[in-house]
Amino acid sequence: MGDRVLGLLMAEWLVERYPGEQEGDLGRRLASLVSQPVLTGVAETIGLGAALSVSPGEARVGVRNRATVLADALEAALGALFLDGGLDAARDFVRRAWGMAMEGQAAPPKDAKTELQEWAQKRGLDLPLYTISGRSGPPHAPQFTVTVATGGQSGSGIAGNKRAAEQRAATELLRRLRS
Repeated sequence: MGDRVLGLLMAEWLVERYPGEQEGDLGRRLASLVSQPVLTGVAETIGLGAALSVSPGEARVGVRNRATVLADALEAALGALFLDGGLDAARDFVRRAWGMAMEGQAAPPKDAKTELQEWAQKRGLDLPLYTISGRSGPPHAPQFTVTVATGGQSGSGIAGNKRAAEQRAATELLRRLRS
């Protein structure tokens, strides 16, 4: 429930803050503000990991500091805040906790795949072509290697899911193309 509450409150805030902005730009801002890295940063800032109750074994391996755990715990806490205090209490928390993240968005963020596609189109090049060039690891924790090519150059990325590997590959290729 917390992820839905966060999405609603962020959408409301973004429309207030950027009333003339196009839907696509607002969508990119929203996606960034509710992304795992931002959630993890907010959770770390408020010290949420220290409040988590985990088994001694999990504590030894650092479960409290894992991005996925922190992001999920923050969403759960926000859902609990909404159920206990209502939408106004949740709104107050979100606006305080996400204030710096919101301020840091001078322009709508673009993910690396979008940026690479726009870069290629501006130069009349073929659209980037993504290929899964490898998969390793056990079924419960796969690692995908993705290669992307355009403009006669390529980049690759490795991650635990295909989308993240594509993003990393696009980031790598953009770095090469811009240098």
